[in-house]
Amino acid sequence: MSQTGTGQTQVPLHAGAWLCWLAAVVALLTLTRNPIYLALALAWIAGVGRAASHAPGLGQAAPPLSPWRFALVVIPLSALVNGLTVHVGGTVMARLPASWPLFGGPVTLEALVYGALNGLALTGLFAAFAVALRMTPLRQVIQLIPRAYYAVAVIVAIAVTFVPSTLRQARQIREAQAVRGHRLQGWRSWLPLWLPLVTGGLERALQLAEAMTARGFAGGPPLHDVWTRGGVMGGLLLVAAGLLLRTVWGQAAAGAWLLLVGSILVVAAIWQAGRRRPHTLYRPAPWRAADWLVAGGALATLAVLLLPLPGFTRASLFYSPYPLLAAPEFTLGLGLATWGLLIPAAVLAAGTR
Repeated sequence: MSQTGTGQTQVPLHAGAWLCWLAAVVALLTLTRNPIYLALALAWIAGVGRAASHAPGLGQAAPPLSPWRFALVVIPLSALVNGLTVHVGGTVMARLPASWPLFGGPVTLEALVYGALNGLALTGLFAAFAVALRMTPLRQVIQLIPRAYYAVAVIVAIAVTFVPSTLRQARQIREAQAVRGHRLQGWRSWLPLWLPLVTGGLERALQLAEAMTARGFAGGPPLHDVWTRGGVMGGLLLVAAGLLLRTVWGQAAAGAWLLLVGSILVVAAIWQAGRRRPHTLYRPAPWRAADWLVAGGALATLAVLLLPLPGFTRASLFYSPYPLLAAPEFTLGLGLATWGLLIPAAVLAAGTR
């Protein structure tokens, strides 16, 4: 929590709301290569990122690699790799010797453009995850792990706490070696640093394992639930069938419904399995009105993108510059539906909840 300029308390958005927002962003950026929709998605993500950077007292430190630097590397690299390896398209920019394996053949404008579009999508994914992870407390991120996989949550929490302690120990060892006159000049000179660091890490790990064993961690009898396993397997089979219907047989509507039913079945089975695990939650984060607003906007965008809703056509999502580069199509309804991704920016800009 933090205090705004008006003295009101500002609370970070719930991790579940950010998870819904990420799901909508991932769905949009993976479904389309239309440059118009990609530009809209990047603009909304940038708006959320800007609002997050100005949120007083919220969020963690900025990531070491900014999305702008990521884009400067990934977009040209993706365009270059696609242009050198995909020899399809009518606008030939250059021609490499055919004797060159993999790279030999024409370098087309269409292949370069499609590679750049892939780079834009990757940049959007990187920026969205960077914003969400920056604005979500680590405690809430760990709480998103289902109770059925509580051991995974414990391992993640331990790994996260080991990182700062390992860095602190490395700094102490380096200072001690510097006092003794040791200088790091070559790879062999790092041995006096790495050896005590690894030894100390193993010692802490063994001590932690002994403490967890003494407290009976994972010492109970395993739970064998046929219905839970059957629900997960059945849901995964429905998801696979839905993907096959959409991609192989072209049955978009039936495939979308199978995907939805299968996903709900998997989530319900995991939730039911988690209910059998007793747990204690310290300071649970409640859902507030702004959290429901962000989640609702993201789920509405997700529904327009995935479900066969009347009045929405998704044909313009599927854009390809091959065989000749052409202007992309744009559907106003889909463009308006992407505005659901901008709701976190409005909530963060409002300052209080």
